[in-house]
Amino acid sequence: MFDLLITGGTLVNANGQTRADIGIRNGSIAALLAPGETAMARSFVDASEMKLLPGLVDAHAHLREPGLTQKEDFESGTRAAALGGVTTILDMPTDDPWTATAAQLSQKMARAAGRLNVDVGFQAVVSKSNQALDELLSLSPVSLELFTADVPEEFRFDSLWAVTGMLRRLAKAGPVIGVSPGDQSILEASAKRGGKGISAFLESRPPLAEAGGIARAVLAAAETGARVHVRQINSKRGIEVWHRLRDLADVSVETTPQNLFFTAADYSGQAGADLKGSPPFRDREDVKAMRHALSEGLITIIATDHAPHAKAEKTATYPAFADIPGGMPGLQTLLFVMLDLVAEKLIDLSALVRLCAYNPARRFGLGRSKGQIAVGCDADILIVDLNRPTSISNAGQATRAGYTPFDGRRTAGYLTDVFLRGEHIVREGALLLPNRGQIIGYAA
Repeated sequence: MFDLLITGGTLVNANGQTRADIGIRNGSIAALLAPGETAMARSFVDASEMKLLPGLVDAHAHLREPGLTQKEDFESGTRAAALGGVTTILDMPTDDPWTATAAQLSQKMARAAGRLNVDVGFQAVVSKSNQALDELLSLSPVSLELFTADVPEEFRFDSLWAVTGMLRRLAKAGPVIGVSPGDQSILEASAKRGGKGISAFLESRPPLAEAGGIARAVLAAAETGARVHVRQINSKRGIEVWHRLRDLADVSVETTPQNLFFTAADYSGQAGADLKGSPPFRDREDVKAMRHALSEGLITIIATDHAPHAKAEKTATYPAFADIPGGMPGLQTLLFVMLDLVAEKLIDLSALVRLCAYNPARRFGLGRSKGQIAVGCDADILIVDLNRPTSISNAGQATRAGYTPFDGRRTAGYLTDVFLRGEHIVREGALLLPNRGQIIGYAA
């Protein structure tokens, strides 16, 4: 006897599509049955003519708690995720305070308990003074984050020597090490020139800095044997370096949906402040190169870098464009803009699942339970109607930021239902069962 039987749909996994009915018991997928096979269940859901996808796994998001809850908090961020079909969030450690110690991670987990609408895994930051690594790892963070530029000095490893030394220490830790590419020397040189406008911001974080950061991460990983994930790349030069060096080490890379749609020219428009983030958007040729890399399978993971700010923070007056708080919402729109890329035939549905569910789950130690529709996995399932569009609007966003860079976009697909461990948490854009999310951790 199943608790729930989802019938009539087409399953979409990273390796292809197949027709099957899904039997769910005790929150897990208990069986995949031949279409129409007789089975007993306490409840049924008819998904005829629909696509069934595993819940998405966003490997790069900022839920802003503790300390920055005027921007977002655990409840609002995970509500946005649930409404967008992201059933697992991997939360970055750059809150206030940054999550660098076991005590800080433990406190963060305690704040989140009972307030999550989807599952959340926490990521911790590596600092120069943190010596109690074993204590931190005992709490099962899903990654350890290493920053190379544009962060406080305590968390900045701004040379090949520093990165290699820390990766050597972390190589046997277990979780993947997230590395944000950048170049502190270019930032500092740009600051000395004193520019205040958009062009100065772009010059301070050029493709050269990204490409150098990627090379440094790959070479340090090759030297130390560490497993590395390079955060948010978005330039043609960066892709070229990645293409040439990727076979040297166990390294993966990510980009975001917005890097596939927006260019630096969009900063000069009315929504320039809303779009400001880091790395900055690039030229049209860079976007073209990123899209080609995506279609060729050079990108490992698509994540959102969901980083909301209060509207008043974005619209305030600042001395320089670089001073505008960087980041934008993305959790609620990830699935829909990715479905647009499917409609464009840039990728197919299986690639969407691979990029946004299967690969991030496996890379961050969640592959036994997340990222696929398979027996034994958590019953995190999306029902998608490809014959029905979605209209994205600022008014429909659950994030505290209250806007989306994709406002006004009409996308090719509609999310009818979301299941989290077999519980029906979303139907037709409404959250049915709040606070069903759990804290999850890295599993070797």
